[in-house]
Amino acid sequence: MKIKLKKGDKVIVRSGKYRGQTGKVTATHPSENKVTVEGINVVKKHVKPNREHPQGAILELTKPIWVSKVSVVEPTSKKPTRIGYKLDAAGKKTRIYKRTGKEIK
Repeated sequence: MKIKLKKGDKVIVRSGKYRGQTGKVTATHPSENKVTVEGINVVKKHVKPNREHPQGAILELTKPIWVSKVSVVEPTSKKPTRIGYKLDAAGKKTRIYKRTGKEIK
């Protein structure tokens, strides 16, 4: 699957438990068709005692969510939009917001 989102894009969650929340993409996982968004889908993992955590620990991890559940936020209108591509005069492919047609920086 082709993921049009990139690391650093600001996205909004469109469905599920975290609907309406926004965050930055910290990682993309194209083989799984998922993205990791900071502050979204945070889970607690119980770790047995080991060298790193002699007493054991409860770690908070950010798990990936499906890319279909998020969409990029257009900065001027603060509304979700899709991503398209456009070729400039030199033939270079650039990403654009479908809602406004502006180039993604």
